[in-house]
Amino acid sequence: MHRPFRDVYGEWRAMQELYKEGRVKAIGASNFQPDRIIDLIIHNEIVPAINQIETHPFHQQIEAQKFLQQNNVQIESWGPFAEGKNNLFQNELLASTGKKYNKSIAQVVIRWLIQRSVIAIPKSVRKERMKENFDVFDFELNATDMESIKTLETNASLFFDHRDPAMVKWLGERKLSV
Repeated sequence: MHRPFRDVYGEWRAMQELYKEGRVKAIGASNFQPDRIIDLIIHNEIVPAINQIETHPFHQQIEAQKFLQQNNVQIESWGPFAEGKNNLFQNELLASTGKKYNKSIAQVVIRWLIQRSVIAIPKSVRKERMKENFDVFDFELNATDMESIKTLETNASLFFDHRDPAMVKWLGERKLSV
């Protein structure tokens, strides 16, 4: 499910049936904050396999990730590169970290997510960038670098807040796929 709005129980139960019938291998959610995930879990039979939420160096979702882990839900990064916002690809800390390992900023971010056990599927249409994005398994960020990236946290979405009533109303007034 794409968002925690509309008939989430009906949608989830339909997905549970597909899962039980073996027509899908896993079912999950996207953009569900911990309160919405736990509500979904306690009112249904099957726990979401995954929850895709905005996760990148500027919005790290550390507490949400802990909650998801405690409830056996895998976190997946939505927007691992923050869509380039906050000048991610010019960030001095990420650039100096990359230089240390002879890696790009993108590779540092992907590696940082992997080391946090966050699934990252970065979007790219360029073959050379896709190749670069896979070239992250020959190095590991040390503990100091992992801690330094924590300092980039802003504790705010760079896009929009799914708990903001005005945003929920705006989304509800549009014909969006779920």
